[in-house]
Amino acid sequence: MQIKPILSALRQHKAGTVLIAMQIALTLAIVCNALFIIQQRLAHLSEPSGIDETHLFVVENQWVGKPSPDQLDAQIRADLSALRQLSSVQDASVSNSYPLHGGGWDDGLKLKPDQANATTEAAIYFADEHMLATLGLKLIAGRNFRADEIGHMGIRDALAPPVIVITKALAEKLFPSVDGHANAALGKTVYLMSNRTTIIGIVDQLQSQSVARWAADFAHRSVLVPLRLVSPQGTYYLIQAKPGQLDAAMHAAEPTLLAQSRKRVISDKDGLLSFAEVRAHAYDSDYGMAVLMGIVCVVLLAITAAGIVGLTSFWVGQRRRQIGVRRALGATRRDILSYFMTENLLISSGGALLGVLLAVTMNLWLVIRFEMQHLSLLYVFIGVAILLLLGQCAVLAPAMRAAQVSPVEATRTV
Repeated sequence: MQIKPILSALRQHKAGTVLIAMQIALTLAIVCNALFIIQQRLAHLSEPSGIDETHLFVVENQWVGKPSPDQLDAQIRADLSALRQLSSVQDASVSNSYPLHGGGWDDGLKLKPDQANATTEAAIYFADEHMLATLGLKLIAGRNFRADEIGHMGIRDALAPPVIVITKALAEKLFPSVDGHANAALGKTVYLMSNRTTIIGIVDQLQSQSVARWAADFAHRSVLVPLRLVSPQGTYYLIQAKPGQLDAAMHAAEPTLLAQSRKRVISDKDGLLSFAEVRAHAYDSDYGMAVLMGIVCVVLLAITAAGIVGLTSFWVGQRRRQIGVRRALGATRRDILSYFMTENLLISSGGALLGVLLAVTMNLWLVIRFEMQHLSLLYVFIGVAILLLLGQCAVLAPAMRAAQVSPVEATRTV
Protein backbone atom coordinates (compact mmCIF):
# COMPACT_ATOMS: atom_id res chain seq x y z
CA MET A 1 0.00 0.00 0.00
CA GLN A 2 1.48 3.35 -1.10
CA ILE A 3 1.16 6.17 1.43
CA LYS A 4 1.41 9.09 -1.00
CA PRO A 5 -2.02 8.61 -2.65
CA ILE A 6 -3.61 8.33 0.80
CA LEU A 7 -2.01 11.59 1.95
CA SER A 8 -3.17 13.28 -1.25
CA ALA A 9 -6.73 12.10 -0.57
CA LEU A 10 -6.57 13.34 3.02
CA ARG A 11 -5.53 16.80 1.81
CA GLN A 12 -8.81 16.91 -0.07
CA HIS A 13 -10.65 16.32 3.23
CA LYS A 14 -8.71 18.57 5.59
CA ALA A 15 -11.59 19.56 7.84
CA GLY A 16 -12.66 16.01 8.63
CA THR A 17 -9.09 14.80 9.00
CA VAL A 18 -8.15 17.58 11.45
CA LEU A 19 -11.39 17.15 13.39
CA ILE A 20 -10.88 13.42 13.96
CA ALA A 21 -7.17 13.88 14.75
CA MET A 22 -8.02 16.54 17.37
CA GLN A 23 -10.71 14.32 18.85
CA ILE A 24 -8.24 11.44 19.12
CA ALA A 25 -5.62 13.75 20.67
CA LEU A 26 -8.02 15.11 23.29
CA THR A 27 -9.34 11.65 24.09
CA LEU A 28 -5.81 10.30 24.47
CA ALA A 29 -4.79 13.13 26.82
CA ILE A 30 -7.81 12.61 29.04
CA VAL A 31 -7.72 8.80 28.98
CA CYS A 32 -4.01 8.63 29.88
CA ASN A 33 -4.46 10.87 32.91
CA ALA A 34 -7.73 9.20 33.87
CA LEU A 35 -6.14 5.74 33.80
CA PHE A 36 -3.28 7.06 35.91
CA ILE A 37 -5.72 8.54 38.43
CA ILE A 38 -7.69 5.26 38.53
CA GLN A 39 -4.48 3.30 39.23
CA GLN A 40 -3.54 5.67 42.05
CA ARG A 41 -6.99 5.50 43.60
CA LEU A 42 -7.13 1.70 43.40
CA ALA A 43 -3.66 1.45 44.93
CA HIS A 44 -4.87 3.74 47.71
CA LEU A 45 -7.93 1.55 48.25
CA SER A 46 -5.80 -1.54 48.75
CA GLU A 47 -3.24 0.09 51.02
CA PRO A 48 -2.76 -2.15 54.09
CA SER A 49 -3.58 -0.70 57.50
CA GLY A 50 -1.42 -3.14 59.45
CA ILE A 51 -4.25 -4.24 61.73
CA ASP A 52 -6.56 -7.26 61.93
CA GLU A 53 -9.54 -5.67 60.17
CA THR A 54 -11.52 -8.90 59.85
CA HIS A 55 -12.29 -9.22 63.57
CA LEU A 56 -12.14 -5.57 64.63
CA PHE A 57 -14.91 -3.09 65.33
CA VAL A 58 -15.11 0.37 66.88
CA VAL A 59 -17.46 1.98 69.40
CA GLU A 60 -17.55 5.77 69.44
CA ASN A 61 -18.50 6.73 72.99
CA GLN A 62 -19.53 10.28 73.96
CA TRP A 63 -19.91 11.26 77.57
CA VAL A 64 -22.85 13.09 79.16
CA GLY A 65 -22.19 15.68 81.85
CA LYS A 66 -18.84 16.97 83.08
CA PRO A 67 -17.06 14.15 84.93
CA SER A 68 -13.57 14.78 86.29
CA PRO A 69 -10.52 13.24 84.58
CA ASP A 70 -10.14 10.70 87.39
CA GLN A 71 -13.81 9.72 87.13
CA LEU A 72 -13.51 9.34 83.36
CA ASP A 73 -10.41 7.19 83.66
CA ALA A 74 -12.07 4.94 86.23
CA GLN A 75 -15.13 4.59 84.00
CA ILE A 76 -13.01 3.77 80.93
CA ARG A 77 -11.14 1.07 82.86
CA ALA A 78 -14.44 -0.39 84.08
CA ASP A 79 -15.82 -0.37 80.54
CA LEU A 80 -12.77 -2.16 79.18
CA SER A 81 -12.92 -4.78 81.91
CA ALA A 82 -16.59 -5.46 81.12
CA LEU A 83 -15.94 -5.68 77.36
CA ARG A 84 -13.07 -8.12 77.82
CA GLN A 85 -15.31 -10.43 79.84
CA LEU A 86 -17.75 -10.92 76.96
CA SER A 87 -17.56 -14.45 75.60
CA SER A 88 -17.43 -13.19 71.99
CA VAL A 89 -14.62 -10.68 72.62
CA GLN A 90 -10.93 -11.52 72.27
CA ASP A 91 -9.57 -8.24 73.61
CA ALA A 92 -10.37 -4.55 73.90
CA SER A 93 -8.51 -1.28 74.17
CA VAL A 94 -9.20 2.44 74.08
CA SER A 95 -7.69 5.24 72.04
CA ASN A 96 -8.10 8.78 70.80
CA SER A 97 -8.52 7.54 67.23
CA TYR A 98 -7.82 4.59 64.94
CA PRO A 99 -6.51 3.91 61.42
CA LEU A 100 -8.69 5.22 58.56
CA HIS A 101 -10.84 7.23 60.98
CA GLY A 102 -10.17 10.44 59.09
CA GLY A 103 -9.16 12.61 62.04
CA GLY A 104 -6.89 12.37 65.04
CA TRP A 105 -3.69 13.61 66.59
CA ASP A 106 -0.42 13.99 64.70
CA ASP A 107 2.75 15.77 65.71
CA GLY A 108 6.41 16.12 64.89
CA LEU A 109 9.31 14.08 66.22
CA LYS A 110 12.82 15.47 66.64
CA LEU A 111 16.19 13.86 67.22
CA LYS A 112 17.54 16.83 69.20
CA PRO A 113 15.73 19.09 71.69
CA ASP A 114 16.95 22.30 70.02
CA GLN A 115 16.10 21.14 66.50
CA ALA A 116 14.28 23.89 64.59
CA ASN A 117 12.12 21.65 62.42
CA ALA A 118 10.75 18.20 63.11
CA THR A 119 12.47 15.25 61.45
CA THR A 120 9.09 13.87 60.49
CA GLU A 121 5.42 14.08 61.32
CA ALA A 122 3.72 11.04 62.84
CA ALA A 123 0.25 9.89 63.84
CA ILE A 124 -0.23 9.73 67.61
CA TYR A 125 -2.26 6.88 69.11
CA PHE A 126 -3.04 6.63 72.81
CA ALA A 127 -2.73 3.03 73.91
CA ASP A 128 -2.65 0.64 76.84
CA GLU A 129 -0.97 -2.74 77.26
CA HIS A 130 -3.84 -4.40 75.32
CA MET A 131 -3.59 -2.24 72.20
CA LEU A 132 -1.13 -4.40 70.25
CA ALA A 133 -3.18 -7.55 70.81
CA THR A 134 -6.47 -5.80 70.09
CA LEU A 135 -5.33 -4.36 66.77
CA GLY A 136 -3.37 -7.48 65.85
CA LEU A 137 -0.12 -5.53 65.49
CA LYS A 138 3.10 -7.46 64.93
CA LEU A 139 5.88 -6.53 67.36
CA ILE A 140 9.15 -6.96 65.44
CA ALA A 141 11.57 -5.53 68.01
CA GLY A 142 11.61 -4.56 71.68
CA ARG A 143 8.64 -4.98 73.98
CA ASN A 144 5.05 -3.92 74.58
CA PHE A 145 3.93 -1.49 77.28
CA ARG A 146 3.59 -2.82 80.83
CA ALA A 147 0.41 -2.22 82.83
CA ASP A 148 2.30 -0.05 85.34
CA GLU A 149 3.46 2.26 82.51
CA ILE A 150 -0.07 3.22 81.44
CA GLY A 151 -1.28 6.59 82.69
CA HIS A 152 -3.99 9.03 81.71
CA MET A 153 -4.03 12.65 80.59
CA GLY A 154 -6.58 15.34 79.87
CA ILE A 155 -6.97 16.93 76.50
CA ARG A 156 -5.23 20.11 77.69
CA ASP A 157 -2.31 18.34 79.38
CA ALA A 158 1.16 18.16 77.86
CA LEU A 159 1.98 15.00 75.96
CA ALA A 160 5.14 13.74 77.64
CA PRO A 161 5.26 9.92 77.65
CA PRO A 162 8.50 8.47 79.05
CA VAL A 163 8.43 5.58 76.56
CA ILE A 164 6.82 4.97 73.16
CA VAL A 165 6.29 2.21 70.61
CA ILE A 166 6.70 3.20 66.97
CA THR A 167 6.19 1.67 63.53
CA LYS A 168 8.94 0.25 61.33
CA ALA A 169 8.42 3.03 58.76
CA LEU A 170 8.94 5.68 61.42
CA ALA A 171 11.99 3.90 62.84
CA GLU A 172 13.62 3.78 59.42
CA LYS A 173 12.90 7.48 58.90
CA LEU A 174 14.34 8.50 62.26
CA PHE A 175 17.32 6.15 62.31
CA PRO A 176 18.13 4.78 58.83
CA SER A 177 20.21 1.60 58.97
CA VAL A 178 22.58 0.26 56.34
CA ASP A 179 21.22 -3.29 56.65
CA GLY A 180 17.58 -2.19 56.28
CA HIS A 181 16.58 -3.34 59.79
CA ALA A 182 14.51 -1.07 62.00
CA ASN A 183 16.22 -2.33 65.18
CA ALA A 184 18.63 0.61 64.99
CA ALA A 185 15.92 2.80 66.54
CA LEU A 186 15.34 0.53 69.55
CA GLY A 187 16.36 2.18 72.81
CA LYS A 188 17.05 5.51 71.14
CA THR A 189 15.91 8.83 72.53
CA VAL A 190 13.67 11.14 70.51
CA TYR A 191 11.67 14.25 71.29
CA LEU A 192 7.89 14.26 70.96
CA MET A 193 6.45 17.77 71.24
CA SER A 194 9.93 18.73 72.53
CA ASN A 195 9.60 16.22 75.40
CA ARG A 196 12.18 13.48 75.71
CA THR A 197 11.03 9.91 75.29
CA THR A 198 12.59 6.49 74.62
CA ILE A 199 11.65 3.98 71.94
CA ILE A 200 11.02 0.61 73.63
CA GLY A 201 9.25 -1.26 70.83
CA ILE A 202 8.77 -1.37 67.09
CA VAL A 203 5.68 -2.75 65.32
CA ASP A 204 5.66 -3.79 61.70
CA GLN A 205 2.90 -1.52 60.39
CA LEU A 206 0.16 0.82 61.58
CA GLN A 207 -1.52 3.25 59.20
CA SER A 208 -2.28 6.83 60.22
CA GLN A 209 -5.78 8.08 60.96
CA SER A 210 -6.15 10.09 57.76
CA VAL A 211 -5.97 8.82 54.18
CA ALA A 212 -6.05 12.36 52.79
CA ARG A 213 -3.29 13.55 50.46
CA TRP A 214 -1.83 15.93 53.06
CA ALA A 215 -1.05 12.96 55.33
CA ALA A 216 0.57 10.82 52.62
CA ASP A 217 4.13 11.65 53.68
CA PHE A 218 3.66 9.99 57.08
CA ALA A 219 0.93 7.50 56.17
CA HIS A 220 2.60 4.63 58.08
CA ARG A 221 4.69 6.59 60.58
CA SER A 222 2.79 6.12 63.81
CA VAL A 223 3.54 6.44 67.51
CA LEU A 224 1.84 4.58 70.36
CA VAL A 225 1.96 6.40 73.70
CA PRO A 226 1.16 4.60 77.01
CA LEU A 227 -1.75 6.84 77.97
CA ARG A 228 -5.53 6.87 78.11
CA LEU A 229 -6.93 10.17 76.85
CA VAL A 230 -9.71 11.27 79.19
CA SER A 231 -11.66 13.76 77.12
CA PRO A 232 -15.17 15.03 77.96
CA GLN A 233 -15.94 14.85 74.23
CA GLY A 234 -15.62 11.09 74.23
CA THR A 235 -13.36 8.21 73.29
CA TYR A 236 -13.08 5.21 70.98
CA TYR A 237 -13.26 1.63 72.18
CA LEU A 238 -11.43 -0.74 69.83
CA ILE A 239 -12.68 -4.30 70.20
CA GLN A 240 -11.40 -7.50 68.65
CA ALA A 241 -13.98 -10.25 68.35
CA LYS A 242 -13.17 -13.92 68.48
CA PRO A 243 -13.06 -15.67 65.09
CA GLY A 244 -16.56 -16.02 63.64
CA GLN A 245 -18.19 -13.96 66.41
CA LEU A 246 -17.96 -10.41 65.10
CA ASP A 247 -21.73 -9.92 64.84
CA ALA A 248 -22.30 -11.34 68.32
CA ALA A 249 -19.63 -9.10 69.82
CA MET A 250 -21.03 -6.02 68.08
CA HIS A 251 -24.55 -6.75 69.35
CA ALA A 252 -23.29 -7.26 72.92
CA ALA A 253 -20.96 -4.25 73.13
CA GLU A 254 -23.47 -1.41 73.45
CA PRO A 255 -25.70 -3.05 76.12
CA THR A 256 -22.57 -3.93 78.07
CA LEU A 257 -21.33 -0.33 78.04
CA LEU A 258 -24.77 1.05 78.95
CA ALA A 259 -24.93 -1.37 81.86
CA GLN A 260 -21.72 0.16 83.21
CA SER A 261 -23.05 3.72 82.92
CA ARG A 262 -25.92 5.35 81.06
CA LYS A 263 -24.18 8.72 81.09
CA ARG A 264 -23.01 8.19 77.54
CA VAL A 265 -24.21 8.50 73.97
CA ILE A 266 -23.54 5.90 71.25
CA SER A 267 -24.90 7.10 67.93
CA ASP A 268 -27.29 4.81 66.04
CA LYS A 269 -25.74 5.97 62.74
CA ASP A 270 -21.99 5.54 63.19
CA GLY A 271 -21.47 4.88 66.88
CA LEU A 272 -20.82 1.20 66.20
CA LEU A 273 -18.83 0.30 63.08
CA SER A 274 -17.13 -2.84 61.84
CA PHE A 275 -13.78 -2.17 60.25
CA ALA A 276 -15.18 -3.14 56.87
CA GLU A 277 -17.54 -0.17 57.26
CA VAL A 278 -14.68 2.04 58.45
CA ARG A 279 -12.65 1.21 55.34
CA ALA A 280 -15.65 1.79 53.06
CA HIS A 281 -16.24 5.24 54.59
CA ALA A 282 -12.55 6.17 54.49
CA TYR A 283 -12.12 5.36 50.82
CA ASP A 284 -15.56 6.35 49.58
CA SER A 285 -14.22 9.37 47.67
CA ASP A 286 -11.37 7.32 46.13
CA TYR A 287 -13.79 4.64 44.96
CA GLY A 288 -16.16 7.28 43.58
CA MET A 289 -13.33 9.01 41.71
CA ALA A 290 -12.13 5.72 40.19
CA VAL A 291 -15.66 4.91 38.99
CA LEU A 292 -16.13 8.43 37.61
CA MET A 293 -12.82 8.32 35.73
CA GLY A 294 -13.72 4.91 34.36
CA ILE A 295 -17.05 6.21 33.07
CA VAL A 296 -15.32 9.23 31.51
CA CYS A 297 -12.86 6.94 29.71
CA VAL A 298 -15.62 4.68 28.36
CA VAL A 299 -17.76 7.63 27.17
CA LEU A 300 -14.84 9.40 25.49
CA LEU A 301 -13.67 6.23 23.75
CA ALA A 302 -17.22 5.51 22.59
CA ILE A 303 -17.63 9.05 21.20
CA THR A 304 -14.27 8.85 19.44
CA ALA A 305 -15.11 5.46 17.93
CA ALA A 306 -18.48 6.80 16.77
CA GLY A 307 -16.76 9.78 15.19
CA ILE A 308 -14.36 7.56 13.27
CA VAL A 309 -17.19 5.31 12.09
CA GLY A 310 -19.29 8.28 11.03
CA LEU A 311 -16.54 10.08 9.15
CA THR A 312 -15.29 6.94 7.41
CA SER A 313 -18.84 6.00 6.41
CA PHE A 314 -19.31 9.51 4.98
CA TRP A 315 -16.07 9.24 3.01
CA VAL A 316 -17.03 5.80 1.70
CA GLY A 317 -20.35 7.25 0.48
CA GLN A 318 -18.53 10.09 -1.27
CA ARG A 319 -15.98 7.81 -2.91
CA ARG A 320 -18.19 4.99 -4.15
CA ARG A 321 -17.56 5.88 -7.81
CA GLN A 322 -13.79 6.19 -7.17
CA ILE A 323 -13.79 2.83 -5.40
CA GLY A 324 -15.70 1.32 -8.34
CA VAL A 325 -13.11 2.69 -10.75
CA ARG A 326 -10.30 1.16 -8.71
CA ARG A 327 -12.13 -2.16 -8.60
CA ALA A 328 -12.61 -2.00 -12.40
CA LEU A 329 -8.88 -1.36 -12.81
CA GLY A 330 -8.03 -4.51 -10.85
CA ALA A 331 -8.01 -3.51 -7.16
CA THR A 332 -9.11 -6.37 -4.94
CA ARG A 333 -11.44 -6.11 -1.98
CA ARG A 334 -8.43 -6.58 0.25
CA ASP A 335 -6.76 -3.56 -1.39
CA ILE A 336 -9.78 -1.36 -0.67
CA LEU A 337 -9.98 -2.61 2.91
CA SER A 338 -6.25 -1.99 3.41
CA TYR A 339 -6.60 1.51 1.96
CA PHE A 340 -9.16 2.67 4.51
CA MET A 341 -7.42 0.91 7.39
CA THR A 342 -4.13 2.59 6.49
CA GLU A 343 -5.81 5.95 6.03
CA ASN A 344 -7.33 5.72 9.51
CA LEU A 345 -4.02 4.56 11.00
CA LEU A 346 -2.29 7.67 9.61
CA ILE A 347 -4.96 9.95 11.08
CA SER A 348 -4.90 8.13 14.42
CA SER A 349 -1.09 8.24 14.56
CA GLY A 350 -1.08 11.99 13.96
CA GLY A 351 -3.73 12.48 16.61
CA ALA A 352 -1.82 10.22 19.00
CA LEU A 353 1.37 12.24 18.64
CA LEU A 354 -0.51 15.43 19.44
CA GLY A 355 -2.32 13.60 22.25
CA VAL A 356 0.95 12.63 23.91
CA LEU A 357 1.92 16.30 24.13
CA LEU A 358 -1.51 17.19 25.48
CA ALA A 359 -1.38 14.34 28.03
CA VAL A 360 1.98 15.49 29.41
CA THR A 361 0.83 19.13 29.50
CA MET A 362 -2.39 18.20 31.26
CA ASN A 363 -0.50 16.14 33.83
CA LEU A 364 1.91 19.01 34.55
CA TRP A 365 -1.09 21.23 35.21
CA LEU A 366 -2.59 18.62 37.56
CA VAL A 367 0.75 18.28 39.37
CA ILE A 368 0.96 22.03 39.95
CA ARG A 369 -2.71 22.60 40.68
CA PHE A 370 -3.63 19.48 42.67
CA GLU A 371 -0.22 18.10 43.76
CA MET A 372 -0.68 14.89 41.81
CA GLN A 373 2.16 12.60 40.83
CA HIS A 374 3.90 12.86 37.48
CA LEU A 375 2.34 10.74 34.77
CA SER A 376 4.17 7.49 34.09
CA LEU A 377 5.12 6.94 30.44
CA LEU A 378 3.63 3.47 30.74
CA TYR A 379 0.15 5.00 30.80
CA VAL A 380 0.98 7.12 27.75
CA PHE A 381 1.99 3.98 25.83
CA ILE A 382 -1.13 2.16 27.03
CA GLY A 383 -3.31 5.09 25.95
CA VAL A 384 -1.69 5.26 22.52
CA ALA A 385 -2.18 1.51 22.04
CA ILE A 386 -5.83 1.72 23.08
CA LEU A 387 -6.57 4.63 20.70
CA LEU A 388 -4.80 3.05 17.73
CA LEU A 389 -6.56 -0.28 18.30
CA LEU A 390 -9.88 1.50 18.80
CA GLY A 391 -9.38 3.40 15.53
CA GLN A 392 -8.69 0.23 13.58
CA CYS A 393 -11.69 -1.55 15.09
CA ALA A 394 -13.97 1.45 14.47
CA VAL A 395 -12.97 1.80 10.82
CA LEU A 396 -13.28 -1.92 10.09
CA ALA A 397 -17.05 -1.98 9.42
CA PRO A 398 -17.11 1.03 7.02
CA ALA A 399 -13.95 -0.28 5.32
CA MET A 400 -15.57 -3.68 4.78
CA ARG A 401 -18.60 -1.97 3.23
CA ALA A 402 -16.24 -0.08 0.94
CA ALA A 403 -14.59 -3.35 -0.06
CA GLN A 404 -18.01 -4.68 -1.15
CA VAL A 405 -18.48 -1.89 -3.72
CA SER A 406 -18.88 -3.43 -7.18
CA PRO A 407 -16.84 -2.31 -10.24
CA VAL A 408 -20.17 -1.44 -11.86
CA GLU A 409 -20.28 1.66 -9.62
CA ALA A 410 -17.71 3.21 -11.97
CA THR A 411 -20.35 3.37 -14.73
CA ARG A 412 -23.00 5.13 -12.63
CA THR A 413 -23.45 8.87 -12.92
CA VAL A 414 -25.76 9.30 -9.92
